[in-house]
Amino acid sequence: MAGNNFVIEVEKGKDASDGQPSIGPVYRSSFAANGFPAPIPGMESCWDIFRMSVEKYPDNRMLGRRQIVDGKAGKYVWQTYREVYDIVIKVGNSIRSCDVVEGGKCGIYGANCPEWIISMEACNAHGLYCVPLYDTLGAGAVEFIICHAEISIAFVEEKKINELFKTFPASTEHLKTIVSFGKVTPEQKAEAEKHGLKIYPWEEFLQLGENKNYGLPVKKKTDICTIMYTSGTTGDPKGVLISNDSIVTLIAGVKRLLGSVNEQLTMKDVYISYLPLAHIFDRVIEELFISHGASIGFWRGDVKLLVEDIGELKPSIFCAVPRVLDRIYSGLLQKISAGGLLKKKMFDLAYTYKYYNMKKGRKHGEASPICDKIVFSKVKQGLGGNVRLILSGAAPLSTHVEEFLRIVACCHVLQGYGLTESCAGSFVSLPNELSMLGTVGPPVPNIDVRLESVPEMNYDALASTPRGEICIKGNTLFSGYYKREDLTREVLIDGWFHTGDIGEWQPNGSMKIIDRKKNIFKLSQGEYVAVENLENIYGLVSAIDSIWIYGNSFESFLVAVVNPNKEALESWAADNNVSGDFESLCKNPKAKEFILGELAKTGKEKKLKGFEIIKAVHLDPMPFDMERDLLTPTYKKKRPQLLKYYQSVIDEMYKSANKPNA
Repeated sequence: MAGNNFVIEVEKGKDASDGQPSIGPVYRSSFAANGFPAPIPGMESCWDIFRMSVEKYPDNRMLGRRQIVDGKAGKYVWQTYREVYDIVIKVGNSIRSCDVVEGGKCGIYGANCPEWIISMEACNAHGLYCVPLYDTLGAGAVEFIICHAEISIAFVEEKKINELFKTFPASTEHLKTIVSFGKVTPEQKAEAEKHGLKIYPWEEFLQLGENKNYGLPVKKKTDICTIMYTSGTTGDPKGVLISNDSIVTLIAGVKRLLGSVNEQLTMKDVYISYLPLAHIFDRVIEELFISHGASIGFWRGDVKLLVEDIGELKPSIFCAVPRVLDRIYSGLLQKISAGGLLKKKMFDLAYTYKYYNMKKGRKHGEASPICDKIVFSKVKQGLGGNVRLILSGAAPLSTHVEEFLRIVACCHVLQGYGLTESCAGSFVSLPNELSMLGTVGPPVPNIDVRLESVPEMNYDALASTPRGEICIKGNTLFSGYYKREDLTREVLIDGWFHTGDIGEWQPNGSMKIIDRKKNIFKLSQGEYVAVENLENIYGLVSAIDSIWIYGNSFESFLVAVVNPNKEALESWAADNNVSGDFESLCKNPKAKEFILGELAKTGKEKKLKGFEIIKAVHLDPMPFDMERDLLTPTYKKKRPQLLKYYQSVIDEMYKSANKPNA
């Protein structure tokens, strides 16, 4: 690792001692060789980010949405920084007039829209904790968050109001005021009042604070600005406390990074806001745009219309999760195939030629301007024509998709890695560095990083190829889990945050994510799956004896290997006129369908989420055993060994299950 261009060693590694595993050297970005970048003077809080931009760029376009005329979406209509500021002040005064004081908790529930950002900025202005309510954390998560965070006021997208009512009466102990981003029906008004709550349509709420002027409290760096709830491995979501300092520090680091690779943001940049603001990834990017006086245009909330919104907005920066980029990739491949043989041949030649030049070290814009103009410009136009940077995060991007987009999208395609606890981006790959394909790049220039050995998984941070648990230190880290000091102590040790992800340093200083320390994994859409919990639920199905569930970050669904119950399967076969002994029944597609149906039934009964439902099974008549090294002596599943043993079966299941959508 020594002597590469992208990271510098700031501390030596340590051998194992006192029962503690060995630790690899501490590295930081070479862009921070003379120290971490300091935040902009005067920028102490998220409120300052917005306030300073309003002073500097009052007439710049800030928030835009498409005007709907006669049911048709037209052009983007914009509010300037000054106009947004005026509404934010009104919203802040209205919130305060509902007896919400500094340190109060304010929920925001719904798809990204200008009102989302306006409500968030009003929280920032008055020192309130902004708490996104996020329903894909599972049934009951919204109710849990309202009660756990003690939310007294909630801003809600119009169509989510009835969802919010489902949290009654438990949530009404804390929740006193609901504000719709749109209208409120008389029935909804009656329902809220029945439970002693006030509910306001947006316009009416703005008038509450008329002629009132609440002073803005002084905000400190250490103040918490948001509590972001993330799914825990087991049990309830965890509230991650993010301070002003974390976000302000991260923005300084990203600014240094983009400046160092000559890709600075300017006030002319345009961003399409569609990834959930309830996630740290999008929240931080939007704060970054606001800090530059740039423009944020919102999608219409429908994934099928996203490409059309992009075409109208023409963003310069496009952030995505792998699932979105996979869709773009598949769509492009279909178009190329449909274009006929000659066009496909031309595309393949252009692709090979440009890839060859990029491998030799040419920048993407100089590798083949002619191919870009004649062949690849259509891809660029498909993303609006102005995209200069695609940033992928939240789960690993398949290397073949990343390579393809780096060549055909005529822009930089960068992959990042971070967690809510590390305030999103902790690593990001660099423009024009083809050697970083398949990695998440070097650390951002405001954190220190080291690997810690995981002996039980045979990962050694001091080996010639260093592998181990990724640990991060720096001011971007979270301030702890809300009301869960026990969980905070588990992951924050001597200032080092233990991510639970296993990384491998590459010779060029970039990081590759290769494993997960605990039995929890992420699917391609960025959702976490706590596998042991699911196996316990599916274990209730009487037709099976044992189940091993598998998923990974390149697939959007789960598959499983099942040991069926012999009697149950034979009895089903007799009832359905299916012949054969137990072994041949296990190979029968109808038997697989039966078991899948039983699993799905239990999944629905237990209110599992869509991505937790198993989509394909392999039936093994032979129970998991110690002889094949699949179980420990205490009958715990050995997951790496199970994966190794059933790898070809897993590959086949994904191949077959993915076929209809190909």
